[in-house]
Amino acid sequence: MKKLLLVILMQFVVTVAISQTVKCNDLLDFIITKGYKKATFTSFTLGSSWLSKVTAYTYDYKVYVVADIKESEYSFKTKSYLFCGIPNSNWQSFQYGGYGIPTSYGERFHKYIIDYKCDCN
Repeated sequence: MKKLLLVILMQFVVTVAISQTVKCNDLLDFIITKGYKKATFTSFTLGSSWLSKVTAYTYDYKVYVVADIKESEYSFKTKSYLFCGIPNSNWQSFQYGGYGIPTSYGERFHKYIIDYKCDCN
């Protein structure tokens, strides 16, 4: 009886935890509509074979980045990804580069932003 009760309780906890996760599309829409746009870099500026567009937003004093990443090097089709809680210093290093910082936007994206992919589904 105790095991059955424990199993039912665990199923309830897992169901509640899953239902409270944020959908990536909902979070993306929220940041785009409610956030303040800091900067946008297009493929012309980025000069990257895989980054199509990178836009930074601030919301509640935190930096969020929406990156449109190409499906393949030769594709024009992209998918938007959201990166959350990026330190402002990381965004500035990506945006401006500088002494001792990788020169290409792609390298800087990998160094300063990619590890901050949002935990959403």
